[in-house]
Amino acid sequence: MKKLIYLIGLLLITACVDTTDDVIPMITPDGELQDDVEGVILVFPFEDELCNEGTDLTPTESTVFFEWEPNNNAETYTVTVENLTTGDVTQVQTEDFITPITIARATPFRWFVEFTFEDEVQASEAWNFYNAGPGVQTYPPFPAEIVSPLMAQTITTTTTVNLQWNGSDVDNDIVSYEVYFGTENPPAIESSGLISNSLLVSVNADTIYYWYVVTLDAEGNTSESVVHQFRIL
Repeated sequence: MKKLIYLIGLLLITACVDTTDDVIPMITPDGELQDDVEGVILVFPFEDELCNEGTDLTPTESTVFFEWEPNNNAETYTVTVENLTTGDVTQVQTEDFITPITIARATPFRWFVEFTFEDEVQASEAWNFYNAGPGVQTYPPFPAEIVSPLMAQTITTTTTVNLQWNGSDVDNDIVSYEVYFGTENPPAIESSGLISNSLLVSVNADTIYYWYVVTLDAEGNTSESVVHQFRIL
């Protein structure tokens, strides 16, 4: 009889517990807590900074150790490194969370890391950095990152479009931008001496437009973004 009363009491207590807000952690096969399914966090080379920690130095190349925080959901990682001067892309697959990659010196790069979890690709942020070069005292700005409109974007009929971009420089001495814009590729210059990261332009319906941005720094260095295009319906 006492055992029956105990079981009934236990059921009543359990029924009164609110578990709607409980978070049930996922456990890996090794018994560890599993990370949320999201991209990895980059560690090194640092974002928008000069990388001068390469090894196996030659006048033109160095080996840089790319590092990120491990993610329990990843079995392998794919590291993508893009040369922002030439557009060449290097990809490396690894099971580790640090890997050496040989890249050009005195050159800007963009890099990010991906892995696949349950057939879905999880990606990190993309970071720019400059790989240091021998005897270089100042570095050109990174090519501007186009924000809007996106490449090959189609925009419903309108009379104006706000061109937007982001600029960055390891020397932190950007002074202005030039915007090239038009219906021909490459486009002609539209505006120069811009301090802001946007420009409002006039457009016509049923037309394809091309544009890119030149970034200038205090030392007279320049860099060009890639040419983007968009269409007005």
